[in-house]
Amino acid sequence: MAMYTSLTGLNAAQTDLSTTSNNIANVGTVGFKRSRAEFGDIISSSALQSAGRVAGSGTALKTIKQQFTQGAIQSSLNVMDVAMMGEGFFMVKSTSGTTDMQFTRNGSFSVNNERFVVDSGGQALQVYPVNDSGTVISTSINDTRALRLPLTSGQPRATTGINLALNLPSDAEVIPNNPIYTPSNPYAFDPNNPTTYNRSTSTTVYDSLGNPMAAEIYYVRTSSSNSASTTNDWNVHVIVDGTELTPSSGPSPMELSFDNFGQLVSPTTGVGFDPLAIPGGDPLLISLDHGTSTTQYSDPFSIVSMTQDGYPSGRLDSVTVDNNGVVRASFTNGQTQALGKIAVATFANANGLKQTGDAHYTSTGISGEPILGEAGSSGVGTIRSGALEMANVDITEELVNLITAQRNFQANAKAIETDSAMTSAIINIRS
Repeated sequence: MAMYTSLTGLNAAQTDLSTTSNNIANVGTVGFKRSRAEFGDIISSSALQSAGRVAGSGTALKTIKQQFTQGAIQSSLNVMDVAMMGEGFFMVKSTSGTTDMQFTRNGSFSVNNERFVVDSGGQALQVYPVNDSGTVISTSINDTRALRLPLTSGQPRATTGINLALNLPSDAEVIPNNPIYTPSNPYAFDPNNPTTYNRSTSTTVYDSLGNPMAAEIYYVRTSSSNSASTTNDWNVHVIVDGTELTPSSGPSPMELSFDNFGQLVSPTTGVGFDPLAIPGGDPLLISLDHGTSTTQYSDPFSIVSMTQDGYPSGRLDSVTVDNNGVVRASFTNGQTQALGKIAVATFANANGLKQTGDAHYTSTGISGEPILGEAGSSGVGTIRSGALEMANVDITEELVNLITAQRNFQANAKAIETDSAMTSAIINIRS
């Protein structure tokens, strides 16, 4: 009987040795969690036996439990390497949707040839849908989607407005005979004739296709309070891609009026222009707003500020992941786009997860269903980009466990040897 009892001890020591060896073997595996073999004693008794006279029958493996403690964080040069700081698992799934959702602490991700962010097994990192500001729209597991980097160019935006603030010199001369424009009038406005305007400036605007176009703005002084007029008026000509635009309302051409203190009196809001046809694209609808900072002082002509809200298409320039897991793409045109927020799951009983290899797990009835949350809230850990969580294996502790398992094995082997010797002695007794 003692031989069979010691045999269970040998098996237990062998299992403990295998578990410890597996921990040591995976010390370099990203996201690996060390395991610990747990045993229970075996008692064989019956109702008629005395409770104080029952000897144990050995030991049996109860479970190999994983220790989900935090592993050391190691910096990485890859922005898509992410580490979970605290509770939670990343969620990955095949891009074809043919496999079940898996959960991992292994945050070593890369981009495949279809621009999906995937792990070493080709499964795509799952994210929550977000709005333009990066706020999560839904945390339902059915709404998670594979993180995919956008095409190499962002979407262009057509210019809808030019905001301009400048100073027009108060000593500028009045162009003769303006604003009477006839073909026979030698002083009619002509952008190619500098004598027909006082000052000019230009900027670049964009159509709906992202094509850049030159927008030229010309200023022609038509009256001065120093002359017979009591106002200070300027005509404004806007030419885009060689075509002069016509104001949708008000005087044509557009007119600026200043008081005797050099302050802009009208217009006080932006002036819209008739649509400009764009071949293959949407008509360009643009407005020009001189704001409240445009003045007519004795200072020289100067541009205080000039902005426009259009931009061309741009190539993907960089990707960032913040501590809350929001993934944003930046483009060469200066625009950014929120792509999603990394989905994070926790479990009521993480030790009930089923291991599938490569530090990946699937949920079971023992672990319970995944509880989805957002990084940095409700007890869920934060996410660190450009870093990896290494295995939580302590080599010193494992070597001690290794020696202990070896001693246990030797002790049980010695017990079997002793039992065998005793049995042989009994068999060899001579009467």
